[in-house]
Amino acid sequence: MISLRCNPACLGTFVPMAIDPELAAILDLLPIMDFGDPALDVGALRKGMEDVSAMMPVSIEMADVNDDVADGVPVRVYRPEGDAPLPVVLFIHGGGFVIGSVRTHDALARRIARDTASIVVSVDYRLAPEDPFPAAVDDCWTALKWAAAHASELGGDPERLAVAGDSAGGNLAAVLTHLARDAGGPALVFQLLLYPVTSGHRDWPSITENAEAPVLTKRAIEYFASQYTGEAAEASVHTAPATAESFTGLPSAMVVTAGHDPLRDDGEAYAALLEWDGVPVTSRRFDNMVHGFASFDGVVPATTAALDECLAVLRDALRARE
Repeated sequence: MISLRCNPACLGTFVPMAIDPELAAILDLLPIMDFGDPALDVGALRKGMEDVSAMMPVSIEMADVNDDVADGVPVRVYRPEGDAPLPVVLFIHGGGFVIGSVRTHDALARRIARDTASIVVSVDYRLAPEDPFPAAVDDCWTALKWAAAHASELGGDPERLAVAGDSAGGNLAAVLTHLARDAGGPALVFQLLLYPVTSGHRDWPSITENAEAPVLTKRAIEYFASQYTGEAAEASVHTAPATAESFTGLPSAMVVTAGHDPLRDDGEAYAALLEWDGVPVTSRRFDNMVHGFASFDGVVPATTAALDECLAVLRDALRARE
């Protein structure tokens, strides 16, 4: 259970706002899968996400995109134009620890690389249920250490290393900050967490309010949790970073939430925990957005504008370390 320092009463009130109408229209057209439906197998769920991502535009050119192996973990490395040593961002895709890949999040990785002028290392970590916890954590931790060790070879600046992730990837990015702090490195300068799951707590008001929200439902959250850790698994900082005893010494953060997302309160509570322990944090809620809105970049003006804002914060944090 999440620390009692952050219960529903500590969160700000939410005034309902309609989903952005252009985004709502797109969502109505997409074949979004019913996660948890016993008639669907994991392969069908993964194909469904691949099919939806294939409908999104990919038009951002990179100086180089290369598939590599980070000490046994597949990664895709993106390098934008630029000659000087660039910051390095380890990016971790979402998908409930069950679906998603470097392919489904290719457009988002390219956007991060271009808009932050950074080398992006996108991790193709192992997925549940074939490889449940701690496989994803182990792979992402391996990839982070590899990115730090090879930053100079990649054309990057090892002194400007950040982590970023969306949804389940936000969870894994947050976990890495705890691992890196406790291990004495790699040193991280920033963490960008897009609508992350951080506590495993299922009694947040936002879960009830958005139980049948587009993209992510309460049923889907329960399905993903059962596949990744099992219903009986005891929460730890490696599965639920919000359960950590201390957040002191973690890198500065931006925690992004969406109004129409069951994970809204979970992310905002995590931002509060960081702030209470002295971590500089920007908590930003986009009231008219849904879970996963960054994947609709370039399709809906409001999602593009929201992602612009998030990446500007990451870019500024990395530039401040030049």
